[in-house]
Amino acid sequence: MTFPAPLTGVVPPVCTPLTPDREVDVRSLLRLVDHLVEAGVHGLFLLGSTSEAAYLTDRQRRCVVEAVVAHVGGQLPVLAGAIDMTTPRVLDHVAAVTDAGADAVVVTAPFYTRTHPAEIARHYRLIAAASPAPVVAYDLPASVHTKLPSELVLELAAEGVLAGLKDSSGDLGGFRTVVTGARVDPDITGFSVLTGSELFVDSALALGADGAVPGLANVDPHGYVRLDALCRAGDWDRARAEQERLCALFGLVGVGDPARMGGSSSALGAFKAALYLRGVIECAATAEPQVSLSADEVGRVGKFLAAAGLL
Repeated sequence: MTFPAPLTGVVPPVCTPLTPDREVDVRSLLRLVDHLVEAGVHGLFLLGSTSEAAYLTDRQRRCVVEAVVAHVGGQLPVLAGAIDMTTPRVLDHVAAVTDAGADAVVVTAPFYTRTHPAEIARHYRLIAAASPAPVVAYDLPASVHTKLPSELVLELAAEGVLAGLKDSSGDLGGFRTVVTGARVDPDITGFSVLTGSELFVDSALALGADGAVPGLANVDPHGYVRLDALCRAGDWDRARAEQERLCALFGLVGVGDPARMGGSSSALGAFKAALYLRGVIECAATAEPQVSLSADEVGRVGKFLAAAGLL
């Protein structure tokens, strides 16, 4: 499928179901994809943070992309993360995921070593020059420890280096700068600005964002598709109510005991537990070395689902 310009709507960052021995559960993965497609999502983002891409081997990453691309058969665009520390390593992932059929690649700033904005710009320019698919920047300072400057994003968008931005920075001012700049700069066309937040999709769309990449959309894709439609129809009161319901549901990410696990274990474990309880995936295992939820914590996830009308 040709990557749309701009990409709009709900693009879930797809969870990667695993077997008890931590291999990719392809059957559950494809059932999850069907769950999302049937809800009316507008694209799929594989191999992002919610996909546990950092925990997967290169073989597993390729398996995920090949399986999903073959299954959806061009029904909607498939974006794939090409996330690694340095430009040469990212280029290897770009080659792998585009060869497997991804319609676009999603790339963070380099990490591990500290990088200057000039080096970040060079990173993206080199990747775009070599990539056969459009490049979407992924602003994720919590993981890569570098904030993408809004001015740099707009500069690269005007050059045609970047086809979009997935903003998971939490910097609302910077996000607004990109949304506004992309709208008023005549050199920027077809550039997608997507929020990675679960909690202010309605606000982001009201600002002029093109869409959202919320991890919670794995659990309740119908809710986010409904929210997107209400915002586009200008029905802001109903949109706010739907957003508030989703905000309450998002509380499930905090079920894990912080004395024994990190926030990633809690959040990703809760997403997978919810999908298991909803009958979408067969096993709620998360990748090593993340800590699994207890039976009591899984029960608390079920209470969030019931309160949201999903069980």
